[in-house]
Amino acid sequence: MGKGLLFFCCACCILVLTIVNLSIGPIVKYGAAWGTLNCAQQKDKYDKDKEDGIEITDKKKKYEYDWKSDECDRKKGMHDMEYTAFIFDIVIGFVCGLIGLLHLFDLKKDFVVNTGLIGLVCGAVGFILTFVYVIFNGLVYTNYYYLYPGSGTMYKIDGDGAFAELDGNRYKCFYFDKDAENTHSYYAKFSDWGKKQYNYNKGLAEDLSKIDDRCKESPSVCERKEYYRDGLGAIKDSNNNDCKLLYTDNNNFRSLGITNKDISDRFLTALILSLFVCLANIGLALFGFLLFRSPDGF
Repeated sequence: MGKGLLFFCCACCILVLTIVNLSIGPIVKYGAAWGTLNCAQQKDKYDKDKEDGIEITDKKKKYEYDWKSDECDRKKGMHDMEYTAFIFDIVIGFVCGLIGLLHLFDLKKDFVVNTGLIGLVCGAVGFILTFVYVIFNGLVYTNYYYLYPGSGTMYKIDGDGAFAELDGNRYKCFYFDKDAENTHSYYAKFSDWGKKQYNYNKGLAEDLSKIDDRCKESPSVCERKEYYRDGLGAIKDSNNNDCKLLYTDNNNFRSLGITNKDISDRFLTALILSLFVCLANIGLALFGFLLFRSPDGF
């Protein structure tokens, strides 16, 4: 297969995958408001609170002020890069694909050197923009859980609805972070939202309804704690047996839709497809360089 045909295939791959990305991208569907986030205000809040004499420890700065500031920057950055990278990739995929197609039909052969240069530059720029988007997508996908300020959150639970297990005479919380100030570890992130326990689940609702109510608690009891009921002993069910696990008391799995899964799937799909677009951009730049060096490839 000649390098000219490979150049054309890379351009078509960029075009097709990016069109798919543009149709399923999480920002396009759900995150439009992220483009108007006021990150400067978030940063200024720390300075204002310091001026007002509010005591701010290093841990509070890290997990409250810095965390919210980073969240804002990354969400806004992902919003901007999703549109920028996707639109640029569509343009270069279409232009390079069209020029490559003309050359495959033996048209404009004297333009092959310029085509190679265009492919080299566009592929390099496309790779950089798309890779930056991949980084933002990965950071937001694995670290955050708010769609917009004021939106609801979901505590982490396992597939059976449990969040703590009996360990001696106390309950070990599943999602405790080694740093107790990190309360964000207790919330389900976008990367978790695709799991069955965060969406409509008739089976889980029925299973939880069969569990003794005394073995159910709000997962919030584990916030900032490695152990719950430390020194207070195990909770007894109605048969006076120890509750081996603590389950969530919020049995709303029948009323949940599948929106959370849709959001999580869009993040992951756009991330994976963008990685393939990055590879296609590398190919476009590489074969563009080869055509620039040796224009007889078409």
